[in-house]
Amino acid sequence: MFHHTAFRRLTLAVLLAGLLVATLTAGYFGLEILTEIMVLAILVLALDLVAGFGGMISLMHGALLGLAAYAYAVLTATLGFDPAAAMLCAILITGAVGWGIGAVCSGSHGIYFIMVTLAFGQMAYSFVFESAFLGGDDGLGGITRPDLSAIGVDLNDNMSFTLYALICLVIAYLFAARVLRSGLGRALVGVRENEQRMRALGLVTWRVKAHAFGLSGLIAGLAGVVAAQHVMYISPGLLAWTVSGEALVVVILGGIGTLVGPLVGAVAFVVMRHEISAITPYWHLFVGVLLIAVVMSRANGIFGFLEARLEARKAQPKTKAEAPNA
Repeated sequence: MFHHTAFRRLTLAVLLAGLLVATLTAGYFGLEILTEIMVLAILVLALDLVAGFGGMISLMHGALLGLAAYAYAVLTATLGFDPAAAMLCAILITGAVGWGIGAVCSGSHGIYFIMVTLAFGQMAYSFVFESAFLGGDDGLGGITRPDLSAIGVDLNDNMSFTLYALICLVIAYLFAARVLRSGLGRALVGVRENEQRMRALGLVTWRVKAHAFGLSGLIAGLAGVVAAQHVMYISPGLLAWTVSGEALVVVILGGIGTLVGPLVGAVAFVVMRHEISAITPYWHLFVGVLLIAVVMSRANGIFGFLEARLEARKAQPKTKAEAPNA
């Protein structure tokens, strides 16, 4: 079951404070990188909810992100919806689609679940790529941002938008943490550990998986909307399976099943991508080597490794103190 340890709270506080300070001091390029980090962080929160705590490894969360982005774009640029209403509608649509896919995939496990979600993602990508209404491979432009002038905020200002993205990240984290601490979250972990036993206890396991996937879809939908608002242009590449694969790499790199770890992974991944790519175009090689090292060390990502070392250090004095009594 998910819980906040002192180390997790400290890491979360340091991350958020660091992102806030960086936002208030960064230039144009720095703000673009920070917004990229926050969009990816929201997406990996959604993925960790189902993969880390439900054991459902998904390769279609990129498609959910893209679905929300396209829904928001169509509602605002084509149908003339108010951006705030379009944002809510796009997130709810993505959550509903996520619930449906979770219900369909609930009977699959392991590699079969991964392949089914990959198939759904590829179908969505192919549909958008071939759809003239959605702009095909040219994508869609003319996307607008919410008007917050009533409270004195101009989201067309880069710093203001980055702060807005940070607020969205905080909301997404609090929402995911609340879900995991609820009865649904406990049932989800129980299904991951022993689905047959939970079913024998009278739990409708497919419904638990569908609800979790739907709530994960809401968070992924928020990431998609913020991504569309950020660039104000979208293309089918948002739905590519590589986006989902990248999110999965970040979750593993940071620490799957910790909720805080994926945030650490998102920051590390984006920073590495920009810093290393400035030196060599083979930055994927360095990320791959780091990922292999993390997996081969059997540590649960960067955050999981640090957390395990801290727990080991706490246990050492206790063991030594008990040794004479033994």
